Amino acid sequence: MAEISAVMVKDLRAKTGAGIMDCKQALAETDGDLEKAVDFLRKKGLASAAKKSGRSTSEGRVTSYIHTGGRIGVLVEINCETDFVANTDDFIEFGKNIAMHIAAASPVALQAEDVSADLLNREREIYKAQILEEGKPANMVDKIVEGKINKFLKECCLLSQPYIRDPQKSISDILTDTIARIGENIQIRRFTRFQVGGE
Repeated sequence: MAEISAVMVKDLRAKTGAGIMDCKQALAETDGDLEKAVDFLRKKGLASAAKKSGRSTSEGRVTSYIHTGGRIGVLVEINCETDFVANTDDFIEFGKNIAMHIAAASPVALQAEDVSADLLNREREIYKAQILEEGKPANMVDKIVEGKINKFLKECCLLSQPYIRDPQKSISDILTDTIARIGENIQIRRFTRFQVGGE
């Protein structure tokens, strides 16, 4: 069994933001393997985040971000369980990062259920025309269109978008990690993105 040094614990804390005891336990469980310990903590975080997901989120804050030059601005409401957490640096930084992501990635909705039927129908028609133009067999058209719609939803919905600062993770993953770290249920409630000359 590998000896768990203070340096190993410090490295794991820097990577995950988890508490000292959690980091020691994760390193002990994974025989000192840093990458496996990160995964161990993430799985543990996912489990604890899932337990918290049903809890009421009536506190929180609205965060704004104005991009350099003042041509793009974002307002995002993020909720949590207590006003204490709403005022922590972790929560405030999470809000700023999400607002900055929205400015850069320009999502059209929070999640797939929020995308308007009109937009989906318009995209379906465009994809269908493209596929028929490519000469694909008629019996394959609907299946290909649905595949393209699923890809479109993943790219245009905030929670499923790859996070601009860490594209290996989605915004949903970042949210789950933050819930696990902070210890409260957190919800991204709604957002608005403004762009000069936009609709």
